[in-house]
Amino acid sequence: MALFFDPQWFDARLAERGLTRAMLAAASGMREADLALVYKDQRELSVAEVAAFAQALGVTPAEVALNAGVSTPVPETVDEKIAALEAELARLKGG
Repeated sequence: MALFFDPQWFDARLAERGLTRAMLAAASGMREADLALVYKDQRELSVAEVAAFAQALGVTPAEVALNAGVSTPVPETVDEKIAALEAELARLKGG
C-alpha cells in the first residue's frame, strides 16, 4: 500500500495511454499547479479527482487511491450505490 503519492506509477499509466500531466490535470478539472502539488505529495486528491484520474488512466478508483496514498473514500460504482440504497431501504422497511 502506498503511503505517499507514487509519481512513477501515475507517469507510467499516463505514458501507456499517450497522455501528459497537463492532460490529466485538464481531465480532472485541476490547474497544472494543483497537480504539481499532488505529485509533490503536498495536496490530497478529492473523491471527484480520484474518479476523474481513474477514468483518464483506465484504472479503478481503488488503484488511484492506493497509489495516491489518499485517505479519501474511493467512489463507488453506480451499481454498488444502488445495491447499498436498496439494502438500506429493505432494512428500513423491516425486511
